[in-house]
Amino acid sequence: MIPNFTVVKRVIARPTTFLARLGLMASLMAFVVQDDPLSQKPDESRFTPVVVADDLDEPMAFEVLKDGTAYIVERKGAFKKYDPVTKTVDLIATIPVNTKYVSAEGVSREAEEGLMGLSLDPNFDKNHWIYLYYAHPTEKKHLLARWELRDDKLVAGSEKVMLEVVTQREVCCHTGGGMTWDKDGNLFLTVGNNTGNDKAAQTDERPGRSSWDDQGHAGNTMDLRGKILRIHPEPDGTYTVPEGNLYPKGTAKTRPEIYSMGHRNPWRISIDSKTGYVYWGEVGPDANEDTDIGPRGYDELNQARKPGNFGWPWFVGNDQAFPVYDYAANKPLGKKDPKKTINSSPNNTGLTELPPVAPSFIYYPYGISEQFPLIGSGARSATGGPVYHRSDFKNPKRPWPAYYENKWIVTDFSRGWIMAITMNENGDYQSMERVVPSYHPVEPIDMKFGPDGDMYILEYGTNWFRKSDNSRLVRLEYNGGNRKPLVQASASKKGGTVPFQITLLSEGTKDFDGDALKYQWKVAMPGAAARTFATANPMVSFNKAGIYTATLTVTDAKGASNSQSVKIIAGNEPPAVAVNLAGNKTFFFANQPIQYAVSVADKEDGSLATGKIAPARVAMSIDYTSEGFDYAEVIQSQRSVDASTQFAVAKALIKQSDCNVCHQVATKSVGPMYTQIADKYKGDAGALERLVKKVQNGGNGVWGEVSMPAHPAMSVADASTIVNYMLHINDKTFSTLPTEGSFTPVIPKGDNGKGSVLVRAAYTDRGNKTIPAQTSETTLILRSPVVNAYEATLSKGVEEKGQRAGKGIDVITYDKSYIGFKKLDLTGIKQLDFAASVSKRDGFQGGTIEVRLDSPTGELIGETKVGLADPKPANAAPTATEIQNAGGTATTKPASTTATAAAPRPPAPQPKAKLKEVSGFHDVYFVFKNNDAKAIAPLLTLSNIKFSDVEK
Repeated sequence: MIPNFTVVKRVIARPTTFLARLGLMASLMAFVVQDDPLSQKPDESRFTPVVVADDLDEPMAFEVLKDGTAYIVERKGAFKKYDPVTKTVDLIATIPVNTKYVSAEGVSREAEEGLMGLSLDPNFDKNHWIYLYYAHPTEKKHLLARWELRDDKLVAGSEKVMLEVVTQREVCCHTGGGMTWDKDGNLFLTVGNNTGNDKAAQTDERPGRSSWDDQGHAGNTMDLRGKILRIHPEPDGTYTVPEGNLYPKGTAKTRPEIYSMGHRNPWRISIDSKTGYVYWGEVGPDANEDTDIGPRGYDELNQARKPGNFGWPWFVGNDQAFPVYDYAANKPLGKKDPKKTINSSPNNTGLTELPPVAPSFIYYPYGISEQFPLIGSGARSATGGPVYHRSDFKNPKRPWPAYYENKWIVTDFSRGWIMAITMNENGDYQSMERVVPSYHPVEPIDMKFGPDGDMYILEYGTNWFRKSDNSRLVRLEYNGGNRKPLVQASASKKGGTVPFQITLLSEGTKDFDGDALKYQWKVAMPGAAARTFATANPMVSFNKAGIYTATLTVTDAKGASNSQSVKIIAGNEPPAVAVNLAGNKTFFFANQPIQYAVSVADKEDGSLATGKIAPARVAMSIDYTSEGFDYAEVIQSQRSVDASTQFAVAKALIKQSDCNVCHQVATKSVGPMYTQIADKYKGDAGALERLVKKVQNGGNGVWGEVSMPAHPAMSVADASTIVNYMLHINDKTFSTLPTEGSFTPVIPKGDNGKGSVLVRAAYTDRGNKTIPAQTSETTLILRSPVVNAYEATLSKGVEEKGQRAGKGIDVITYDKSYIGFKKLDLTGIKQLDFAASVSKRDGFQGGTIEVRLDSPTGELIGETKVGLADPKPANAAPTATEIQNAGGTATTKPASTTATAAAPRPPAPQPKAKLKEVSGFHDVYFVFKNNDAKAIAPLLTLSNIKFSDVEK
């Protein structure tokens, strides 16, 4: 488990004890003197993803030379070269390969196999040898072969088949194909288990079902499938077996090539040049939850410090055991002992007793991992990656910073993140963190450092078993010196009827190094002379209709420059779109209707009000989205009006999830097209609810053999939005809402209610003769009425303490401290409820919360006491109550003279503040006071504030 530790996010104004002051001083001094680069994480702005090669067709693996040349293999057999001089990708050769399997029904289907692996000999510069791992075109076997590559051609007759892996082609999947070398010139090769997927683990011992029994593959010491192999290639094209593999040469019923066994689908492999430890990604089974036939599935990011048995098909994750399944009786049998696994399958031709199961390094399910929560949730396909050592590169141009020294850099094919794994001196796991979170590789299938120090990522693309338009090789460059300016170009409006004026805007442009910047705008249109402006935000006149490009180039003091362009359409006025809400414009209230009306006016088209613009041409939608939704995706990415515009939120959710890993709108991938889903369930009233459950829980058997991964962390609200979009994608007339009406937000079952309601309207005009159409949109975001205290944008004198990742963070307050929120609409807000507490035991004093408008000393519109008793008359009965651990006004009764059992103390009421009637937007401040408190004493802890439109 990751420790449940406390963080302080803002400067601590008042440490509560002398020791705390000392601790704070020590921390600050340590921060000041820390100049060791190992302790300094590089800013994300120093990394730049650069597309090296694109227009690829199912790329599988790659290698890079010192001069930037890249060799890439594709599943269908293409062997290609990227030329860094011409910046082109050329075909070197096509290797005949098999890419199909034939099912028991005689149906030919795509398999994962083909041309699967590529590696260059450590002495490639001298011997020009390359190694390819591929599926024989006609025979049931995978081959490891060596070729000689000269003048960008495979030398005829140079192929040397070094190793054969016997396979089956009745069912899919898992082929491996990762290769790497150790310092002694030994070649490591990952080999998938090549077993059918049935039940949780594949242990079908019935006659004729050996292709479904992984006890005869991954668990068989005489079978090379489901293994990592270690061999030493010899100059004549053969290989020898080095000492130190799992089974010594000559051991009966074993293959000496086996370095490790018990793998399901070991994928990309790397070796730590310092320790010799082996690292790889391991793709696990699909189950979403524990059942009687086995545990839920886990993918693994594994480490082997020595040869070993990693347990499949009997174990996964942290020794989670699968029972052998009796397919004849249709029931699970007993589980194996990880310390002494006995392989008694009739399909086993190797040893009966296997070595103890080696521990998994990192393992994670579909859902959130308690041990490794940063890994996320959803579809998973652990890929792997390299361990970084600066010494591995000779005079690199752009070496990665020392911060990443000794870290394992890994990725996941489905989740599209890059993670840095920190280990201690022994190689034990310590922590992980995202690397360049803003870069989201599209199904990264191979990742390694090139000899020049740059990280390269091969992106397979979104379409399975066919070409994708986003398949590419990317170089992730680190810049340790001067950085180019970040340029943001925009305009005060997108165009207009000529003549008109606009202001070109450079707002958001910055230089990460703090350099002085020079601005130059160039405004050009075909057939007209370009105009230049040397100010950051020039006002520009447009007198001639046409499409203009305004390009902003920004140059820093060291000469580094960057540019961005914005399109200006002259000759067509953009439409004006507005959404008018009755009532509060900041908050939504569950089960209370939102009254809205859309207005659209266009200089050329007319308006909604006059009837010249038909309501059907206006896209109007209101969506509830769960907590954490990035609504900027909707605002920035939607720029056209069609049926899909009604589902801007759904499209953004799909982009942020892993849906596109398996599905496309109208093109075939591994899963069904969205249009197919809509056709299948058309008119099915219960489809929405069933499919939402399927998205969350996973499923199989409806569209083929490939299972749909579970998404247990996806909320019902988000899943419903996505499924609703899919079900209506073929309905071109479908509209979520009319342009005027009422919408009642409902919190889906299981949702915490802390999400947002997005109100969006968009309209595309008809254009003006030869001038293209313009689209305008308006998006309003109504937030949950429960506002977290730590989200305050204004503050003074408070501390924030709690768990990381924004969970459970509270604000600790002191006398005359405050927090504030900008531009909140208080229309209709009658009461505030405070989740506040006072711990007398910890020295908290209690205090008053004042609610003020527009400044900490502005108009007082409400207040409440927390942990303070109301004054009592001098002759009042004695009090036996001490307020602690809760807020509110204390009430007491006279002490009884009769001894009775103490009644349970009821929970203290939540502090409330009734508000004066206020309308419109204001900055709202919460000021904390207690004139009697000691200067360093905390008053109270505040978690959140609920804005309510009713008094209770």
